[in-house]
Amino acid sequence: MVIAYLRISTGKQHIANQQDEIMRFALSKDLEIHKWVTEVVSGKKAKKERKLGKTLRRLKQGDILIVTELSRLSRTLTEIMSIVGECLERKITIYSTKDGYAFDDSINSKVLCFAFGLVAEIERNLISMRTKEALALRRAEGIQLGRRKGSCTKLQILIDNRNDVIKKLKYGQSIIRICRDYGVSRDTFNKFRNRYASVQELIAKRQQLAS
Repeated sequence: MVIAYLRISTGKQHIANQQDEIMRFALSKDLEIHKWVTEVVSGKKAKKERKLGKTLRRLKQGDILIVTELSRLSRTLTEIMSIVGECLERKITIYSTKDGYAFDDSINSKVLCFAFGLVAEIERNLISMRTKEALALRRAEGIQLGRRKGSCTKLQILIDNRNDVIKKLKYGQSIIRICRDYGVSRDTFNKFRNRYASVQELIAKRQQLAS
């Protein structure tokens, strides 16, 4: 099976250019595209959160994945090489048309993959080093790292206003309205509810009356 993967970051970008590029490449290689996978999503998102993740899981030995550029797979070299390495292990070929790369079972592909992997490792080390240096500098400047002692979390807002929240519930105010009033999410409210049996009982009674 031959799959073409197209990705754009925003709806304002045009995907037709990628389609044309891949069509020309497929014709030159006498390949028939069996499926087009298109998505509008940032390349910074992890593959498992994109259609790409599902596409990769469905590919089998001997299948071909075509992209116009390796950057369509991800914005980080580390994840790109993770994807390429996974495909090589499963004997899936990746073609990157504009880059001119062909990752298959050949020696050249393995050498290229090793070179990219080395660069990815250097990139990881540089990021780690820069992060450590930045943290060390902030410590040297006396800047406290992490959450400040006594800083307020969203959950803490509800805890601090527990009596008022209970009153609002007694007076029939909806949970959605309460969340909006205090600027918290429903998940945060659920955590608050689970902390206090009195709140749980009050909500249970409201639900019984409503049913």
